[in-house]
Amino acid sequence: MSTNKNNSRPITEDMHAVLEMSLIEAYLKGKGYTLGDLKKLPEAEAKQLMKEASVFASGKLAELEERAHFLQELHDAYTGE
Repeated sequence: MSTNKNNSRPITEDMHAVLEMSLIEAYLKGKGYTLGDLKKLPEAEAKQLMKEASVFASGKLAELEERAHFLQELHDAYTGE
């Protein structure tokens, strides 16, 4: 597995983090907020929104990972691996 030149984390972890942040931002946008807006909100409200956004992002990431796993299984079955 290749790594990022700036640190020792694998590139896939960096891509995962970028996707997770994009999903969080999409959730917040759907609620009418940006990450910057959270700093202006009361702490409890900002934490609640981030909790909801994190749960949303985690669910979407799990869904994507499951689909990728399923496609890999189909590929392996087709190629006989």
